[in-house]
Amino acid sequence: MTDGHATTATAAADADALQELSPPERLAWARQRYGSGFALTTSFGIQSAVLLHMLSTLQDAEQIPVIWVDTGYLPAETYRYAAQLSERFNLNLHVAQSDVSPARMEALHGRLWETGQVEDLERYHQLRKVEPLEATMAALEVTCWASGVRRGQTDHRRTMGWLEPIRGRMSLRPLLSWTPRDVFYYMQEHDLPQHPLFDQGYSTVGDWHSSAPDGVEQSGRGTRFGGLKQECGIHVSGGASDAMSGVAGEGI
Repeated sequence: MTDGHATTATAAADADALQELSPPERLAWARQRYGSGFALTTSFGIQSAVLLHMLSTLQDAEQIPVIWVDTGYLPAETYRYAAQLSERFNLNLHVAQSDVSPARMEALHGRLWETGQVEDLERYHQLRKVEPLEATMAALEVTCWASGVRRGQTDHRRTMGWLEPIRGRMSLRPLLSWTPRDVFYYMQEHDLPQHPLFDQGYSTVGDWHSSAPDGVEQSGRGTRFGGLKQECGIHVSGGASDAMSGVAGEGI
């Protein structure tokens, strides 16, 4: 086990080793390497059951923190799905929330998602997603966190590696090479429940005001954030300010 502060050379060597492992093996590897500093993030979105199920197969899964960023603006279906999966997998769940309530934010800054300005969306994501996540990971002393991002989701994610530093911590992407077909068949094989909005045409879902079902012109992450952005800032090194990578296309 290391102290979590891997050098660039070490991270590159680790990434090469991870290439040969299966997604559950990548989770087990990270747990062994980073110990109590390892955590998993989830959005309780369309594909979230896959990584949570893989986590549940680890010997000490109930001890591993699972961090959920709750913006306060998630669809009712997501809150119910979160309760369902949390109970099914007996998650060690930690909810990351902003110190600024939705009502207070709207009173001070307005409904930032309605202006049509990328800068306002960035401020929203920084307040409601990035800062709460960073505060929770700091409190839990996380040195490596796993997420379910996949290369096919956004232009930025196509450039990602298996293990890379983000904001001073290592970010592990066990499902990085998976396709929607891989996700579908895994969920079918393990009889995992779909997010309730999946049957309504959603292939991705975040906040209620920034998500939409797939349509003729937009699908996948292109349906998010009014088509203005691909990323919310969680998965980029500089936070929300770097999230404009690939405007007008396509996390937890």
